[in-house]
Amino acid sequence: MSASDAEEQGGHSDSDNIVAKLRDFLRALPKTDGVDDAIKEGEQIAAIIEPLGLQPKILAAVYAYPLFRGRILKENDLQNNPLASISRFIIGLEQLNQFSLPDNWQPGEALAQQQSEALRKMLLAVVSDVRLVLVRLAEQLYRLREARNAPSAVQQSLALETREIYAPLASRLGVWQLKWELEDLAFRYDDADTYLEIAKALNEKRTERESFIEAVKQQLQEEMQANRINGEISGRPKHIYSIFRKMQRKDRGLESLHDIRAVRILVANVNECYAALGIVHSLWPYIPGEFDDYIANPKENDYQSLHTAVVGPQGKTVEIQIRSHDMHNHAELGVAAHWRYKEGSAAPAAFDQKIRFLRQLLEPTDDGVDLLDQIREDFFEDRVYAVSPKGDVVELPANATPLDFAYHVHTQVGHRCRGAKINGRIVPLTYHIQNGDQIEILTGSQAQPSRDWLSPKLGYLAGASARAKVRNWFRSQDRDQHLRQGREILDRELVRLSIKDIATDDIARKLKHKDTEALCVSLGSGDLTSASIATALHNLRGNEPPAIKPRRHSKRNETKPNSVGVAGIGGLLCNFARCCRPVPPEPIIGYITQGRGVSIHRQDCGNFLGLKVRSPERVLATGWGDSDQGSYPVDLTLHAFDRSGLIRDITGVLADEGANVLNLNTHADKATLQVVMSLSLEIRDLPTLSTAITRLEQLPNVVSVRRKA
Repeated sequence: MSASDAEEQGGHSDSDNIVAKLRDFLRALPKTDGVDDAIKEGEQIAAIIEPLGLQPKILAAVYAYPLFRGRILKENDLQNNPLASISRFIIGLEQLNQFSLPDNWQPGEALAQQQSEALRKMLLAVVSDVRLVLVRLAEQLYRLREARNAPSAVQQSLALETREIYAPLASRLGVWQLKWELEDLAFRYDDADTYLEIAKALNEKRTERESFIEAVKQQLQEEMQANRINGEISGRPKHIYSIFRKMQRKDRGLESLHDIRAVRILVANVNECYAALGIVHSLWPYIPGEFDDYIANPKENDYQSLHTAVVGPQGKTVEIQIRSHDMHNHAELGVAAHWRYKEGSAAPAAFDQKIRFLRQLLEPTDDGVDLLDQIREDFFEDRVYAVSPKGDVVELPANATPLDFAYHVHTQVGHRCRGAKINGRIVPLTYHIQNGDQIEILTGSQAQPSRDWLSPKLGYLAGASARAKVRNWFRSQDRDQHLRQGREILDRELVRLSIKDIATDDIARKLKHKDTEALCVSLGSGDLTSASIATALHNLRGNEPPAIKPRRHSKRNETKPNSVGVAGIGGLLCNFARCCRPVPPEPIIGYITQGRGVSIHRQDCGNFLGLKVRSPERVLATGWGDSDQGSYPVDLTLHAFDRSGLIRDITGVLADEGANVLNLNTHADKATLQVVMSLSLEIRDLPTLSTAITRLEQLPNVVSVRRKA
């Protein structure tokens, strides 16, 4: 729990007074232009939100927020009492206020369903405190009320925004007292003629309809008490937009709808459900064909309830639902959540769970604050929501990059991507997108994906579908081009790793290709990455038996060969030869020197081959022992154009790959105007060395990285 939330739970006396203190503070502000209107707006939004039982600090933030949004209160002012303790709520409300319809929206134009859903999810994902979403709903309702005399374009814009984003969100969060008015006002602005026609056809005011429901409830309550059935009876009249939706769905006129008025009865168990049904049917005649027993025959989503329609008092029809408390809780918070039943469409199971949890937070319980901290950490960790330059919200996988965004927009945008701007600032293509980031993709004239994008280790793409699009692009190129590019990749990798003693056909067969040519085509098309070559080399050399059975050694941080898994040297002093620096599983051989013990060479080392010709009796068979437990010295040569932070970036990459830097020397090459670095490292194996070299070559200003032969 955060300190501020703990304060909310423990410091009730301060919290209870904060609304009064804040209102006094606001009234004392200088009466400049807009102050009175902003204070009035805050009071009216607070009046809407107050019945929801939110904590005093959030209610206080509602009063101050319109002044902050109107720049009457500055950010510096939020550090002063009594604003300091509620500043995070005020800033969170301002953040929510930034999400709206796309800039290119035209009145009367509906949003795509996917875009509407993404906007609603984004509101929940980016907000620091889910309770602020309720305030945003109340603010939207205030705007609708104030728009009664606004121009038609403004009314329709508000209506569309409400219908597509805020009314469904209120429904999913279970805030029915806001939902019905949001829907009715939006419907009134969007289709005034139909709204007025239905209102007139009902031939009664809402208060009269509510009085009818109260009469039905009272009569039912008396009869149930007489039969010793304890139940909760609630009811609300159908609202005008709800009536319109049902008329459309059932293709009926108003006179044929039986549930314009509705009552719900909650009882203890199934037996009492049927007993209550008998009481209802004894009081009023039921309408044939309008009875549904979802207790005996639950819906596919396990929704259970008894539905009936009767001709009630004054000859008016009324729908009655009867269910147990357990059934009601399941319908409200379980798989058969009431909002899904009303909307008539299923939502993804993962999002279902998140919404059900959020709805539980609306209950004013003492432990609600404890749960709030879980929202951002546990519930939206698998998705991230970004905004396009046009204002569209795009849903992406966690750790998505600008390249993932580009391929989501369009395959060709991804292929032609050359860079990206996040919130107006240029970022690398490996940048991890954050919730609410506005992304602009910089493209070239020609499609030119890089094979580096296919390597998960390099972090260019988080989504499998985007990587598949890159692979398909390479596969679609001419075979000759694939062959040529693949040959370049293979040769470059062998040179980088200083490999001379293994046939390329053996590498191809290890990677399940017929020959070198097939291997090169696969590399050129992107089906294989350069990292697979190092892995194949490691496996090929790992199949060669050591000269003597390996021995295990407990130490791994020493640089002497016998401490890192060289077998066959007995107790002799030995060192790795500086000329070739072998790394497992490259074949090695020992050479007995004069005064320096055994020198360990690669079997294809040029210096060793010369020594072997002159003194073959000094050659000593050796092999790798427990190579998994050690690290081995390797020398690299790096060419780059100098820049600030270059050495820091190089050592950072090596640290990420688990390579220990033993020595680093640098000098300037005046002929090429480059910096040449000699690096001595300790590294685990050949694939790790290949990955480290690849990542070093990706650094800005680095021209080439090679292993010293």
